[in-house]
Amino acid sequence: MNLILASNSPRRKEILKNNGYSFDIIPSKYDEHISNKIFSTTLVENCAYNKAFDVYKKLKNKNSIIISADTVVVLNNTILGKPKDKIDAFNMLHSLSDKTHFVATSICLLSDNQILKNTDITYVTFRKLNNDEIINYIETNNPLDKAGSYGIQDKNFDFAIKIKGELDNVIGFPLKMFEKMLTSFCL
Repeated sequence: MNLILASNSPRRKEILKNNGYSFDIIPSKYDEHISNKIFSTTLVENCAYNKAFDVYKKLKNKNSIIISADTVVVLNNTILGKPKDKIDAFNMLHSLSDKTHFVATSICLLSDNQILKNTDITYVTFRKLNNDEIINYIETNNPLDKAGSYGIQDKNFDFAIKIKGELDNVIGFPLKMFEKMLTSFCL
């Protein structure tokens, strides 16, 4: 069966390619609006499903497995989405300073006759950040396309002092969970 990634995320593409997966890319146009909402796995899994279903509706040949994902950063049970601008990015990073938050990534696999959804959670603790280093990070990286305004894989990113869970999940695609899902999906 053909794999289709319903995302333009360079991080998701890289994780899949680096682990030997061959896939086509058809980005989803589904626009989720879940920032500042109370976190639930159902909410994030539904976003992943809606992305997959958006792509599924466009397919002429339904003999494919569509892979979609949604990653959120959660602080005090509230979802921090992608920042609207640099000020929003600053405020998000400032709120994460000296705290533990979690990153949840939901994956949905969708085919003509099957749907499978699951969520992985990783806890991340940031050290205390000062305003200058937050501003410098924002100016030298691109936090505007990342949930929570940061990319743990970014060059010289040193805000995180503790990670409990899968690093790939924080990057945006929990590979181990995906592989277990794909194995059970194809049975």
